[in-house]
Formats: sequence, C-alpha cells, structure tokens
Amino acid sequence: MQDNLENIFKELENQFDVEEPNIGHFKRFEEKLHNGTKPNIFFKLWPFIAVAASIILIFGIWIGSSFSNSGMELAKVSSEMDETQNYFVATIEKELKTIEKERNIDTEQIINDGLQQLNKLETQYQALTFELKESTADKRIIYAMIANFQQRIEVLQSLLIQIEDVKQLKTQHNEKYS
Repeated sequence: MQDNLENIFKELENQFDVEEPNIGHFKRFEEKLHNGTKPNIFFKLWPFIAVAASIILIFGIWIGSSFSNSGMELAKVSSEMDETQNYFVATIEKELKTIEKERNIDTEQIINDGLQQLNKLETQYQALTFELKESTADKRIIYAMIANFQQRIEVLQSLLIQIEDVKQLKTQHNEKYS
C-alpha cells in the first residue's frame, strides 16, 4: 500500500499546481464570504414564476366555470340564478385580484394553500353542474351550488385575514428589531 502511494506520487511529480495565488487573494475571498454571495437566479425569478402559476390557475378556474359544456351552470336555471352566479363570480374575481396583489415571499405558501382549497371547491362545483343537468327540478343541487360559491368567498376572505396577520407580524418584527 505504501509503495503504491509512492508510485502514484512519483508519476504525478511536477504535475501539481504549486503556484501561490495573487497577493490579497485570501483577503478578497474572505470579504466575499462575509458580504454574502449574489442570490441564486432561481430565487430572483421565484416571485415571477409564482405569479405566472397563479394566473394560469385563475384562468383555468375561469375557463372551467365559463365553458363547461358537460354540466349545467346555475345561471341557466333562471334569471335570478343568473344574477346570483354573476354576483358570486364577480366577488370571487375581485377577491382573487386583491390576494394576488399581496403575493410575496412571506405570503406565498398561504396563498398557494388557499388556491388549492379553491380548486377543490371548483371540482365539487363541476360535479354539481352534472347533477343539475340531470335534475333541474332538484332545489337541493341549486342550494349546494350557492353554498359552494359562498364557501369560496369564505376561503378568500379567510385568506385575506391571514395575509393581514402575516403583514402585521412582519411589521411588529421589524419595529422590534429596528
């Protein structure tokens, strides 16, 4: 084993880099360590990626609710239900826009969790549109669809409250350590 190592070093003789670095190299290296390095490009792009994903998600929800050829929308039941559906859709869109304006690194996870809950409710709503198509006379389905819209609004309002809580905590934290 010892002979083996000696043979390796003899073969590699005069091939080692033994040059000294430029004067001040270690000092410059140490300064870079203490000053921190530039953030990874992924972390710079993360907010844009998250916003793009949310926009695609919102667009998908809108497409799903607007162009559902398979089920029957609440709006097709009567003019009152049309007004009801339009009110809920407008309110949900308004709340989503408000939430998207609040998206940042501190609120990202909360918003994504809320959007997942909305997706679940949207899936439930789509199932209700199929049931409504089969039985337009069943008022329980209509009530369930209205309740679904109300649940979505409650999720969005809860999400806005959580975002405000995060903002207040951050403000209190900044004031405490400033």
